[in-house]
Amino acid sequence: MKHAANVFLALGLSLAAAFPQSPELRTFTNAQGKAVQAKLVGVNGPNVTLELATGQKYTFAITSLSAADQQYIKSAGMPAAAPSATFKPGPNDKLEPAEVNEAAGQPLFADTLLWASSAEEVAARLKIPQESKTKNTSSYRAYTKDDYMMFGAHPYSVAMYAENDKVTGFSLVFANKGDLFSAKGGGEMHFDKNTPGEEAAKIVKKAMDKDLTAIAATLTKKLGTPKEARFGEGPSNIGRLTVQRWDWRGHAILLAEAKGVYVGVQVVTTAFADAGGKVEDTTDKIIRAQALANLEKRENGDVVVGDIPMVDQGPKGYCAPATAERAMRHLGVPADMYILANAGNSGFGGGTSVSALLEGIAPQIRNKRRSFDAWKSELKIKDIAKYIDKGVPLMWCLYSTKEFNDVANKRTKERKTITNWAAWKTKVTEEAAASTLAEDRESSHVVLIIGYNKDTNEIAFSDSWGEDYKERWITLPEAERVSQQYFYVVGF
Repeated sequence: MKHAANVFLALGLSLAAAFPQSPELRTFTNAQGKAVQAKLVGVNGPNVTLELATGQKYTFAITSLSAADQQYIKSAGMPAAAPSATFKPGPNDKLEPAEVNEAAGQPLFADTLLWASSAEEVAARLKIPQESKTKNTSSYRAYTKDDYMMFGAHPYSVAMYAENDKVTGFSLVFANKGDLFSAKGGGEMHFDKNTPGEEAAKIVKKAMDKDLTAIAATLTKKLGTPKEARFGEGPSNIGRLTVQRWDWRGHAILLAEAKGVYVGVQVVTTAFADAGGKVEDTTDKIIRAQALANLEKRENGDVVVGDIPMVDQGPKGYCAPATAERAMRHLGVPADMYILANAGNSGFGGGTSVSALLEGIAPQIRNKRRSFDAWKSELKIKDIAKYIDKGVPLMWCLYSTKEFNDVANKRTKERKTITNWAAWKTKVTEEAAASTLAEDRESSHVVLIIGYNKDTNEIAFSDSWGEDYKERWITLPEAERVSQQYFYVVGF
């Protein structure tokens, strides 16, 4: 598919004259008043695809069109990612949803395809709380209790993704080397854990073998012998894996094993499975515009990148993969923290080499036309602003000590009621000068720096611990006391 954000400038009104109006074509006009005759093909999040009478297809931001055209696209009610409401008939399609749900173990399916269903309604019937919501996308995730079963085994994580409140896919993670050795809780409590012993690898293998066998048997009993396929993007055994595939009424159920890392099930459209899980590129021009549109400039001097997807790492040390997933998805690169943990050689219960993770996923990110910046230095507002001002967050390695979190939590709460920002600057400057924050190598952590305030000399950061931690504030001198001085950016 071709892309041309300036298709209107290139073609002007010539196509309108060359091709008369037809029932399938309508006139689309951009903000500069240029118009073309085209057919609405699909919507993928904030982007729309139009097909000209010549058969050429162009994808660009919906917001580049006139208000009337934006309303037309909205009223067309086209599902996110444009999954077809029709599908190629298969031998399992005679089965009713209730029969397939017997294998699913939960009320996953209904008479309406998942892809045409309200994400909120599906999440409610599966009891999955919302994890994140941006302008166009949302995600739901549950770290389930031991008695929660799906496809014949216990999933530790059940995640559902959606665009414009329409389901786009499910990612279920069963036995894996992260959740099998989880800590006492999520958020700040995830640091409080027991280090797995020498038997950890054997424990993981045994649990994975059990789940893999149980899931395959459950699905085969109901849906027959699976097909073998390749699915995903990236290097083998990291993003692209051999999967077992079962189809039912436009849904593809994919069972995968990343050796020694996790057993997972994905539920996606059959069209997406047919394409091998490859996602169409979004060009830098669109991504730059979207990132800049999400930049918030507040009256008090705060400059903050908004609308970043939240990923809750849960009760395990997956801060690096979860943070990398957030940075990648923010700039249009598909990602999953469990797959990224594999790329980063995460340890049992967590602990990821950030450099290994980035090296492992670099080819995938570059294939999606994004870039990397990496450096080691002191924290500097000018370096932070260089990226934030473009709508791009930074990955920051630090020591997330209890004392540091206590200060950040207190400041963030106090900030919500401040009206005299000059007095606030004096207060935090004095507190920073008297700070006793220090490094603690047992609390290594990765967060996103999402904002700054030059006047108060503060930075905003976001942890992969859920919505309660999506924006916190700390002064630059205090942050430097706990900084590992390593920074990474998925950019353009």
